[in-house]
Amino acid sequence: MDPTQISNLVTDTGGDLVTFLTGLLRRWNLYQIAIMVVALLGAIGIGHVLRARMRDWMRNLSGRPKWQLRYLLAIEKRLTLIVWAIVLWATFFVMHEITWPSRSYLIEVVARIVTAWVLVEFLAQLIKNRLLRRLVRWGMWIYVTLYLVGGLDPTSEFLDGLAIEFGDFRLSTLAVLKALIVTALLFTVARIVSTQTSSHVRKNEDISPSMRVLIVKVAQVSLYGAAFFIGLKAVGFDLTGLAVLSGAIGVGLGFGLQKVVSNLVSGIIILLDKSIKPGDVISLGDTFGWINTLGARYASVVTRDGKEFLIPNEDLITNQVVNWSHTNDFVRLDIFFGTAYGDDPHAVRKIAVEAARTVDRVLTTRPAVCHIVGFGDSSVDYILRFWITDPTGGLTNVRGAVYLALWDAFKENNISIPFPQREIKVLDVMDGTPGIID
Repeated sequence: MDPTQISNLVTDTGGDLVTFLTGLLRRWNLYQIAIMVVALLGAIGIGHVLRARMRDWMRNLSGRPKWQLRYLLAIEKRLTLIVWAIVLWATFFVMHEITWPSRSYLIEVVARIVTAWVLVEFLAQLIKNRLLRRLVRWGMWIYVTLYLVGGLDPTSEFLDGLAIEFGDFRLSTLAVLKALIVTALLFTVARIVSTQTSSHVRKNEDISPSMRVLIVKVAQVSLYGAAFFIGLKAVGFDLTGLAVLSGAIGVGLGFGLQKVVSNLVSGIIILLDKSIKPGDVISLGDTFGWINTLGARYASVVTRDGKEFLIPNEDLITNQVVNWSHTNDFVRLDIFFGTAYGDDPHAVRKIAVEAARTVDRVLTTRPAVCHIVGFGDSSVDYILRFWITDPTGGLTNVRGAVYLALWDAFKENNISIPFPQREIKVLDVMDGTPGIID
């Protein structure tokens, strides 16, 4: 669009605006404006009083659903608009009955606009995202205002006139706005459908956890991708050029984002081969915890101390990972201890096995065993092996519980746990100088 066309467009728009403002300066129009200003001042005063009372009433509410509280808060914030709309409609109906309809026309238009603003505010509360809710609210306020005052077509023509042209390609401001609005609506629908699909898939116990994650990811990518391309196509964008451009961009990203692509592919492999799934207990290096979520780029591993490690998917493929619950949840634990040489080893083994079985988390369906593994300097050394089926509950705590059970059982049966002792003797050497021999 050349400068001359822009100048003509601005001049025409300015002329229409001047004509509109000149019409407002007529006597009865000024009367209506004065009435609406007085009504607004009264609505501000009444709204201030009502808001204070409503705020006190809302503080005493408890146990209400979030959506109710959100709507009550919206009403409390927009009480001035609500009161103003009520006063304007009451004024309009009174003036419509006692005078000519043309003398209350502006009041009716403003009453419609304010009422539409209130309705938009309530509809916007359906959107949970705060930023998106504000964008929708302001966009709808502008749209309904232009529609009710008859300025929608002139505004559309003005925005369509603001365009960039390159040969046969023409991109106008109106086309960009339409693309943004249509794409946003499609993305909202895609998000709702994706959320419902994810909820149903995660509740289906017939599908393995890893396949559930894969289905959800594929559904999300498909829905959002379709929403994006359908939104562009709906407003007249040529997708052929976009396909060529995306291919060139893809080649560049392939070199610059190798790690990201590697993590994405590794995540798909993990979901397909089911080697790791949400809920599994794994060890990777010094990290021990359970898989919380499997993302497109990383896996979230939560440890017993509440730390959450974000491990890249590539590390789970290339490094050695210990999956404590890959095929089943059975885990065997070993603990070592020693007793004095004076204690009967047959009795020690029996007492140790019985003590381990008294711990709640130790399985009684799988045998616990105790073996002698050596004769130490101060003790007979044993290994006690037992099974658990809930590694997510932690390993150190169950070992500690078994050690405590051994302590109590050995004390009850007079079995001692020795410790190294050294004997120091002081001797006299031949020259009379005292010496210490260890």
